[in-house]
Amino acid sequence: MAALVRLVSRDAGGFSGPQMATVRFGVGTAAMVVAFRLRPGSFLPSRPWLLATRGLLGGLAAVLYFFSLARIPAAEATLINNTFPVLATVVSIYTLRERPTFRLAGALLAVAVGVGLVIGPGTPYGGFGSGELFAIGAAVTAGLSVTSIRALRTTSNAATIFFAFCVGGLVVAVPMAGGAWPSAPRLWAIAVAAALLSTLGQLLMTAAYGALTVAEAALWQQLTPVAAYLWAIALLDERMTSVGLAGILVCVAGAAYGSASGKSSVPGAQALDTEPAPALEDAARARSTPP
Repeated sequence: MAALVRLVSRDAGGFSGPQMATVRFGVGTAAMVVAFRLRPGSFLPSRPWLLATRGLLGGLAAVLYFFSLARIPAAEATLINNTFPVLATVVSIYTLRERPTFRLAGALLAVAVGVGLVIGPGTPYGGFGSGELFAIGAAVTAGLSVTSIRALRTTSNAATIFFAFCVGGLVVAVPMAGGAWPSAPRLWAIAVAAALLSTLGQLLMTAAYGALTVAEAALWQQLTPVAAYLWAIALLDERMTSVGLAGILVCVAGAAYGSASGKSSVPGAQALDTEPAPALEDAARARSTPP
């Protein structure tokens, strides 16, 4: 997704960050409306303020991320943005009472070092500008947002949480999506493809937070910038250096080291799927059964 967004926004006449976010969230919203129509009772909102938090913070994070993708290479933007799990892990200690193990903490430190190897001074991405600033802003807001996902997954299914994310994203992106929109069919086709990939990725991520702690999910998500790095090389001719390759290997090694500890207990967690919790299913049946 990151490589495709970069492809349609890096040149003049392409999508701006808010425009691309509007396409992404518009496609996601439409997809979920269709899904809810095909599966009546699968839309099960609960804890509305927490859903609103997920939607608005997640939407802001996505817009900032797309701003960064329009300004800096996809691999760099994704690597900076994907430092958000570190913040999310810290926040989860205080808000969700989750305690990452020593192995998980060490693994997160390893992937942070890997990111530093890729974007540090002396690398092709060394330097700091508006693109990096937007990516850091995206990481901070995303770190707060995914903590709300973990809290919501004890009572809501992934589809409902993702729908809140899309609606909140539209609220944030649409007011900033003015100006001339691209007219080239090729750009629109790529943008829609990126939006569909994003929809799939977000649903899978949201489902994962039902079975994993924030720290565990954070670890697996460090594979995202690795994939973005490789796709950027394939689609955008972005360069790979020996230092960048070392950074990727450190990220993978950190993820492998952390996941080798096995899954810790997650009180109240939902299964890793998009189905509602049994209690929510019972409530849905009760609402749909005539008195």
